[in-house]
Amino acid sequence: MLPAAAWARTVLDLDTARQPVALNDWGDYWVDTSGTATPELVDAGAANWQPTVSQAIFALKPGHALWIRLTIPPAPDAERWYLEIPYASVDRASLYTHDSAGQWNEQRAGDLVPVSAWPVPHRHPLLPIVVSAEEPRKFLLRIENAHSFSAPLAFVSESYLYRSEQRVSLILGIYFGLAGLAVMLSALSAVSLRDAAYALYGLSVALMGVTQASMTGIAGLHLWPGRPAWNDISPLMLSVLTMASLLWFGTAVLSLPERSRQVTRLMAGLAMLGIAVCVALAVVDRVYRFQLMAGYIVLSLLTGVLVTLWAWRRGDRYGLWLLAGIAPVMIGSAFPLARIAGLIPVSFWTMHGMQIGIAFELPVLLVILMLRSQQRREHNRRIHGLDRLDPATGLINAPVFAERLMRMIARSQRLKHQSVVLVIDLVNVEQIQRDFDRRSAEELPLRVAGRLLSAAREIDSVARLAERRFGMLVEGPLTPEEAAQAGPRVVARGLMPFKNKPLEWVAQLRVAHALVPLDGTDAQQLLEQMGALLASVPPDSKRAVFSLHDEAPIQKDTRA
Repeated sequence: MLPAAAWARTVLDLDTARQPVALNDWGDYWVDTSGTATPELVDAGAANWQPTVSQAIFALKPGHALWIRLTIPPAPDAERWYLEIPYASVDRASLYTHDSAGQWNEQRAGDLVPVSAWPVPHRHPLLPIVVSAEEPRKFLLRIENAHSFSAPLAFVSESYLYRSEQRVSLILGIYFGLAGLAVMLSALSAVSLRDAAYALYGLSVALMGVTQASMTGIAGLHLWPGRPAWNDISPLMLSVLTMASLLWFGTAVLSLPERSRQVTRLMAGLAMLGIAVCVALAVVDRVYRFQLMAGYIVLSLLTGVLVTLWAWRRGDRYGLWLLAGIAPVMIGSAFPLARIAGLIPVSFWTMHGMQIGIAFELPVLLVILMLRSQQRREHNRRIHGLDRLDPATGLINAPVFAERLMRMIARSQRLKHQSVVLVIDLVNVEQIQRDFDRRSAEELPLRVAGRLLSAAREIDSVARLAERRFGMLVEGPLTPEEAAQAGPRVVARGLMPFKNKPLEWVAQLRVAHALVPLDGTDAQQLLEQMGALLASVPPDSKRAVFSLHDEAPIQKDTRA
């Protein structure tokens, strides 16, 4: 009794309540290594049959044929049933069944057959079967494929097929909609921002979308239903072109031309090699196509990862983000590559793994491009503003300060009110370097610039006139008391403790103070006089504020 139980098979029961109905071990298979057997010879018993196995992987080669025989027990014929082969890249699948005269009738589907000539044009082979409620029906299935075959054979009813296709259409619609949106955004951004990286991104996304359409059978069903040869080779060629475009995209995002000509030439040469590989795929024997495609993709992925890490180590801020963005695609691509190599059977992840990975990749790469563009615009703005701004602090420079002082003098004369101009020297940088370190001495002028900006009003102007000299324009009208307190207020702001710094880490300032237009109407001459006034102050002086129109100090040393 034990051997009988061990060899018992699962009975094929076409139950509409449990779908899809897997073949499992109900059928028998035989591999015809010559590829010449006919259904008559196979039915006559010329084959060495073995029971089918769930999730089996058949190592087929060009010229081989996998035969599967199965008998469908009596089943309700209220609905139409189909034999589903959920593998869009199978070369040819032929289903044979007896007609009323006892002859074998053939139904064909697969890449080598025009989709328009399939019994049911679909994303993958879908072969109608006729069941009987009174007697069993016998079928023979012949499968040809240039590499391994591992698709799980299943039976589905027409109503179940409609429901499942709606779910799959939703998933594919979301993916292709996201890809189309990314292409449109990248095209508009490439034109508006004049950034070639967006154009390369759009090209890569478009090629990814067409590649996934060919792998899932969407392209064969809707784009080229009458071109079987192209339908067969398009997934391989488009995958290679997609990888080549990604190499160009990575070159632009990582700014490789500015970093290294040799690395740029390497990436460009590898991208051009992809075009040569596509030509080779069209002429080499079918048995070598997968090895050629897989070898190029693996080489390109490894090179791209290494170059990205190289750029990151040399200061590229988006290198790790780029790796994080393409990581889901690299993981997702491993499943179909392993399936084609015969390492794993066809499954949900082999069919949709790359789509899920690309769905994660697209927004990440788009965000990287947006941040990169923002950085480039800011960088260009700073470059164009170097003739007007101090690059370290962002304050206006000396020429712009003198120009604004001239305008303030003119306004003060026209409106007959008083304004104030201040020239401020930072005098304790050497002391900070002795008491702390060089980095603290370099940081102090930047902190002073922030303090001066916080003390200024919106209508006032703050400038950096030299490494340790600043200027401030305080717009009028000002009362005599307000004008007199402008300098002491700046000195007091400098002596206030800085956050997260010791109490001794403060800025000691000396301020030259002038009223306009009372003290002069020539901006350049006024600045020279104030500079000379500060230069004449002894280094050990305790005074902090000096008035140009009054030799007496406005305020004694604030430390006293």
